[in-house]
Amino acid sequence: MPESHLFPPIQPRYVRQMAVGDGHSLHVEESGAVDGLPVVFLHDGPGEGCRAEDRRLFDPARFRLIMIDQRGAGHSQPQGEVDNNTTADLVLDLEYVREALGITAWIVFGHGWGCLLGLAYARLYPERLLGLVLGGVFLGQQAELPACLADESLFRQCAAGVLEGDPAAAQQAAHRWLNHERRLAGLAPLPAAPGPGQLAALRIRLHYLRRDSFLAAGQLLAGIEQLRHVPLVIVQGMADPLCLPASAEKLHRAWPDATWLPVHGSTNALNLPSMSRACIKALGWVAECSLVWA
Repeated sequence: MPESHLFPPIQPRYVRQMAVGDGHSLHVEESGAVDGLPVVFLHDGPGEGCRAEDRRLFDPARFRLIMIDQRGAGHSQPQGEVDNNTTADLVLDLEYVREALGITAWIVFGHGWGCLLGLAYARLYPERLLGLVLGGVFLGQQAELPACLADESLFRQCAAGVLEGDPAAAQQAAHRWLNHERRLAGLAPLPAAPGPGQLAALRIRLHYLRRDSFLAAGQLLAGIEQLRHVPLVIVQGMADPLCLPASAEKLHRAWPDATWLPVHGSTNALNLPSMSRACIKALGWVAECSLVWA
């Protein structure tokens, strides 16, 4: 029986590979109402890709949902490719997809790493925003991940092994790092060596983490006051060990007009009922505001 707090499972109406240059091709899915309110979903990671269950946060009768696997992530090709893969590249890709689909403006829904990407996009293309929902804020700096990066030697070894080592060394390093992340999140260790998809996602994640997501300190929030007229809801799991509440609180201080929606006792996993209910509520509020504001 479907979970009562989610919309029923739906299949995409269109699935396509969209060439964006630099040898990259993006996996793009469109679902929901043909004439619905456009919303783009920006997945966590970097490198994770979208999941079928993520569609269930969006009312298929209300929204025209666009889901994009970012460069090298999910079903995008080449999988795990880090060349020509920066935050600036991903922002330009979003605008390319918007134009290709004939969308004038859309709601941006970012999850985890997708919050960073959504903010970066908003700063460059504010006129293309109907509103923002950011769930589990991450601002891109290594200082936000003190627990994850506390063992600097392990981080350096695993980044070098995954990004620069031979296949055997890369898999061994990936296994160590993924289990380190899972331990911090309170999850059981991986029962087996990571598969190609997990290794590809980790290549991209480490590529971004060791470069502060290609952002200078404070860059993402600089000039954020120019966006404060845009409807924004910040949904934050207050018990998340990786996307820390302190980052969401920092964003809220910089953007005090935003609606603050803390989810106490929860991480930012979208499959948790408390988190998914909060995100659905936030989407509904931003949709109503965007219709008035637009």
